[in-house]
Amino acid sequence: MKEKRSIIRPVLDGLSNRHPVAVAEVDHQDLWQRSAIGVAAVSSKAGRASEIIDEAERFVWSFPALEVLAATRHWLEDD
Repeated sequence: MKEKRSIIRPVLDGLSNRHPVAVAEVDHQDLWQRSAIGVAAVSSKAGRASEIIDEAERFVWSFPALEVLAATRHWLEDD
């Protein structure tokens, strides 16, 4: 698990330091070859929130040690 944390921690720290998002490992904490990372952004404009998430996703994809299997988005809007 130390090896997994040594790979995941820079991703989590980089996301929270470089982008205005909240980030956490949200699933598969007990599996050493798998992780699920949740990223949340809040904005008054949907377009800006989408840009922030796009940038965060590109950041994750930039890590050669990671194999991204899927990326899904869920939107909550206040009417």
